[in-house]
Amino acid sequence: MLGQWLKESNYTVVLTGAGMSTESGLPDFRSSGKGLWTKKDPSQIASIEALNQNVEEFFQFYRQRVLGLNEAKYHRGHEILAKWEKEGRIQSLITQNIDGFHTDAGSQNVIELHGTMKKVHCQSCGREYGNEKYANEQFICECGGKLRPSVVLFGEMLPEEALVQATKESEKADLFIVLGSSLSVTPANQFPLIAKQNGAKLVIINLEPTELDIYADLVIHDRKIGEVLNEIDQ
Repeated sequence: MLGQWLKESNYTVVLTGAGMSTESGLPDFRSSGKGLWTKKDPSQIASIEALNQNVEEFFQFYRQRVLGLNEAKYHRGHEILAKWEKEGRIQSLITQNIDGFHTDAGSQNVIELHGTMKKVHCQSCGREYGNEKYANEQFICECGGKLRPSVVLFGEMLPEEALVQATKESEKADLFIVLGSSLSVTPANQFPLIAKQNGAKLVIINLEPTELDIYADLVIHDRKIGEVLNEIDQ
């Protein structure tokens, strides 16, 4: 069914959440049993306050995340989405993830709602660097300012440009596919509804039920995203 809808759709938009990344071995904020994640409250340590008032702990927390990210790699599901974009089956991709795997796998039209861990930038002068600065424990810019990951921290607003772009894409969709998002966080959970209100078919593929399942035309639970995409691609 989904394969047929993909063929028929003129404008397909995909939204990916943490479930897309966990298949690459990355923990999400809400998972347990991963050291840092169980001992610390991410909302306290991954915040703008921590960057300004508890900077050493902030640096070490994000250094661990960078090291974990740099050991992981995109999976078959990411590759298939990039392939579908090249073939003109997908027009754009909105992601809640900060791992940069969609871009690594070759997707071009990616809207990163929460930024990317692939880069860090100076809090003072704005200069950008690769995340190897954090891996090498270099936390200070040449200008003397603090380097921070290029992600949205707790206590910060999402980038306006990304939100506007994601809204426009959702309005244009004939087919809107959600992959691995619990759809419990605003504003990301608004995009499927915007698409639906504008006449799109809505597909939700997530391990567990979501609050928006009742609005979906097709729901797939208890299956890995990579497997489902691979099946459709075949």
